Amino acid sequence: MRATILDYGAGNLHSLARALTLLGLEARVESSVRAALDTQLLVLPGVGAFGCAVDRLEPDREALAEAIRGGLPLIGICLGMQLFFETSEEDDTRRRRGLGLLPGCVTRLRSRRVPHIGWTPLGASEERPTARPQERDQPMYFAHSYACRPENLAVVSAWATHEADRFPASIRFGRVAGVQFHPEKSSVAGLALLDRLVSQVTQ
Repeated sequence: MRATILDYGAGNLHSLARALTLLGLEARVESSVRAALDTQLLVLPGVGAFGCAVDRLEPDREALAEAIRGGLPLIGICLGMQLFFETSEEDDTRRRRGLGLLPGCVTRLRSRRVPHIGWTPLGASEERPTARPQERDQPMYFAHSYACRPENLAVVSAWATHEADRFPASIRFGRVAGVQFHPEKSSVAGLALLDRLVSQVTQ
């Protein structure tokens, strides 16, 4: 299966490509949105700033969103998942517009210590009690200062907590999955979870 990592200025592309290759996928990195849409699985990577990412995507934002709504399998990691939402407050001067795939916004973590960096276990989602057990209770590696706040909590498949702030750790809807943590940096458990997400969105 061909998996394309969209290079919109985010970091960590090569470790993510290695992880996908270990799963048996044909991984490539593509900077053109139009070229990246010719794939069996699109991956939005996750180290960078929301505003810079949406600026890079702006010329082809609607084509990208339309392809995803049309059924293109998608996995978003950290910043990549945050781009699913309507807006983000990461830019202090104004709210920035995301892809608008889900209603909701991205806000700064409501914690004293920001960023949240390190291993944190995933918690169950009361809104989706049928979520697979493998999506819960595993510690995963997080590195972020902002978190997703979806209006529809039914899309949340697992939660995580940093200090008193409980936020979505993973999201599933349609043929789309997103994680706030970095599975490619989360050892064997992270790689296994990434493998399951690939199977779920491409079936």
